[in-house]
Amino acid sequence: MTVERLQKVMAEAGVASRRKSETLITTGRVKVNGEVVKTLGTKVDETDEIEVNGVPLQREKLVYLLFYKPRGVISSVSDEKKRKTVMSYFPDVRQRIYPVGRLDYDTSGILLMTNDGQLANRLTHPKFKFEKTYVAKVEGIPTNKQLEDLRHGVKIDKKLTAPAKTKILSSDLQKKTAIVEITIHEGRNHQVKKMFEKIGHPVNKLKREKYGFLTLEGLQSGEWRELRPNEINRLKSGR
Repeated sequence: MTVERLQKVMAEAGVASRRKSETLITTGRVKVNGEVVKTLGTKVDETDEIEVNGVPLQREKLVYLLFYKPRGVISSVSDEKKRKTVMSYFPDVRQRIYPVGRLDYDTSGILLMTNDGQLANRLTHPKFKFEKTYVAKVEGIPTNKQLEDLRHGVKIDKKLTAPAKTKILSSDLQKKTAIVEITIHEGRNHQVKKMFEKIGHPVNKLKREKYGFLTLEGLQSGEWRELRPNEINRLKSGR
């Protein structure tokens, strides 16, 4: 049974932001099991009945989806330019899901969708070093020295990248292109593209093939599946 702070549960249910939820609690507008609660940090579980301003709190079932994002799709809940977003692929999902991190508009591949804010924060927080593996088609054929630079870290946006794992999967001498696999655990803006630009091999096409231990096996572009219980547990435990 999951035990969480009251203000966190309220925020995730869409009542208000966590800060505003704290104000609702301290001003006596929240009840737990019929009793007014004013103490911040009060813990609740799934069996507790919560009321805000006399209205019962409706908690969403947590969902975890693995999505094969196509190119030309925005990794966002909405887009002010009215471009197609990942949400258009989930018309029958009632929960208010959102992407964990982002993939560029022209990048395809694996993307997690959930309404579990705690897990999303864990997976995107730098300290947990969650690995993501990309396959890039680049201009030219990187040398061993250039790949070694990526493995040790290169400076982009005035900051050194963390060490990466890299290997050439194939090369085309006639077309002067190469397919390179790269694994990183950071999530900086356009990071993979900037890393290859730094060593003089711009990316023509990019796909994220692995998210930790998760792969796109069995999925076509635009398809998704629910994560299995053991997969969810592994993500939460960091294994």
